[in-house]
Amino acid sequence: MSKLIERILKFNQGLLPEMLPYKYEAMAENPFRFYRGTCHLFYEDLQMEKAIAASPLTWICGDLHLENFGSYRGENGLVYFDLNDFDESVLAPASFEVVRLITSIFIGFDSLDIEQKKADKMARLFLKTYSTTLAAGKAISIEPRTAKGIVRDFLTAAEKSKAKDLLEKRTEKKSKKLVLSLTDERHFKLDRKLKADLTSHISDWISTSSDGPYNYKVKGCVFRLAGTGSIGVKRYLFLLKSTNTRNNYLLIDMKQSRPSSVSPFVHCKQPAWAAESERIITAQRHLQNVTPSLLSTTDFRGDTYVIQELQPVKDSIKFKMIRDQYRDLYLVIDDMALLTASAQLRSGGRGGSAIIDELSAFGKNPDWQEPLLDYARKYAATVKKYYNQYIRSYEAGKLTR
Repeated sequence: MSKLIERILKFNQGLLPEMLPYKYEAMAENPFRFYRGTCHLFYEDLQMEKAIAASPLTWICGDLHLENFGSYRGENGLVYFDLNDFDESVLAPASFEVVRLITSIFIGFDSLDIEQKKADKMARLFLKTYSTTLAAGKAISIEPRTAKGIVRDFLTAAEKSKAKDLLEKRTEKKSKKLVLSLTDERHFKLDRKLKADLTSHISDWISTSSDGPYNYKVKGCVFRLAGTGSIGVKRYLFLLKSTNTRNNYLLIDMKQSRPSSVSPFVHCKQPAWAAESERIITAQRHLQNVTPSLLSTTDFRGDTYVIQELQPVKDSIKFKMIRDQYRDLYLVIDDMALLTASAQLRSGGRGGSAIIDELSAFGKNPDWQEPLLDYARKYAATVKKYYNQYIRSYEAGKLTR
């Protein structure tokens, strides 16, 4: 067995064994999907590049790539486009976030057969907008009124999304009652005891948590499969029905929180978290302009979880949709750079992060940019080699143990 496969198998120990085949299948789709599913490899390798770490400390989402930006409805009722995955979040050098994103540009564009010249141009655009925004020292948010191009269209469509549309995708009628659909390939039936315990647990959360919705009752739950890197964690979807309003439903996602794959390779002192779920939602509140509704944490059977509403408006930009729309790509990358810098500025001075003045000075200093670009370009080639090794092993059945 190759060293690469040993690294992958070792990292995925502890995940649900019955779900790992779905993860390994997803990672085999293309190099970009493989990159999304192997965040740990990226940081294991990055630890050797001391020059990349020479940047101010800030909060990072940890797994920033082209498809970890998207739309959601904030707790204030407005729709935003922002960073949207915080499972790997830690306090770390600001450049960690940037180099992971830029590497994803090179990998993503290559996976879509977009020429290297355009990938280089987009990577430089990202760096220019990121550093300019950081240098200005002012965080900016993106909502329908301030968005442009395809992101504006994306958010405008999201605003029009209705809860009933999401319910139609996730539920079905049985004996005139609405239930979570088990024909959905992302939904799996739970054993009777676990389902009963989960129902009781969320019922208690509704009645006792200040973050929970009022006057709702649990009507069903299933195991939920989602993402790439997070496939294999314990994750559940609940259907809640209002006890006050006729035909009013909520869908609630409850996702297991695991240690960040970045943290072993970050040598600065981290806050003393009571639980991994606390780390995740604290970082999310630091980095996002407005957090989504019902964001909460809970403990269940010895594990900690993040709870939030599954929304009809929550979605991510899929780059396959816009591969032939170069102008749209330009605008989207520009927005992503602006949001990355804004998230770091927003968290400036919080929980050990560098203050805004230090982040601004980093943005004004061009010396770090070319080494970072070179590393991202070379590491994208490394990922492609990893992927080819992985495919050979996957097809030979070496990821089944």
